[in-house]
Amino acid sequence: MVETLKNLFAVADLRNRVLFTLGMLAVYRIGNFIPTPGVNSEALKILAEQAQNSMFGLYDMFTGGSLSRVTIFALGVMPYISSSIILQLMTVVWPYLERLSKEGELGRRKITQYTRYVTVLLAGVQSLGYAIFLERQTEIAGGLPLVYEPGWGFRLGVMLTLTTGTMFIMWLGEQITERGIGNGMSLLIFFSIIESFPAAIGRTWEALTVGEIGIFA
Repeated sequence: MVETLKNLFAVADLRNRVLFTLGMLAVYRIGNFIPTPGVNSEALKILAEQAQNSMFGLYDMFTGGSLSRVTIFALGVMPYISSSIILQLMTVVWPYLERLSKEGELGRRKITQYTRYVTVLLAGVQSLGYAIFLERQTEIAGGLPLVYEPGWGFRLGVMLTLTTGTMFIMWLGEQITERGIGNGMSLLIFFSIIESFPAAIGRTWEALTVGEIGIFA
């Protein structure tokens, strides 16, 4: 293992790619803690605790906890993944995209550009739905208002913030793919899941300690 690490940093190009990737992951990690303006952090903690074992909590795992913290990276890479799947399916049923997929590098660049457009659209729709969801969670959050000033001002602010955050994540993934060790988007997803493990293990251990769950129950 030690010898492998020595060889890894002995090659200048490989070393630079690894260090660049780590730098991009650090930027991604920092963005996971920058909150979206207009949200009550105290009420948000209550909501996050209540939603741990729901679909909301599962989706939150793929964003590295950004969704429950309502950070600028709350949507994570999911809009980009969804748009990629949509474009792949459209390639089968739409002759124009099918032709592009067979045109080599130029065609792939055009499809990538269309994927970005669809990503912006999906991120805008999802962020609007997320903003409305937050406005309606006063009862779940123990009576505390999650949103200080609900309305279209807050909704548009969330749409702009989260959509911009998603596009920045997409850019980070592309930079890791081109200038780092590759597979940028997959690496960001893996990093998001891994960074949620310590908290998940801590919650499981606490539940075992107080008897909320049993090993064989």
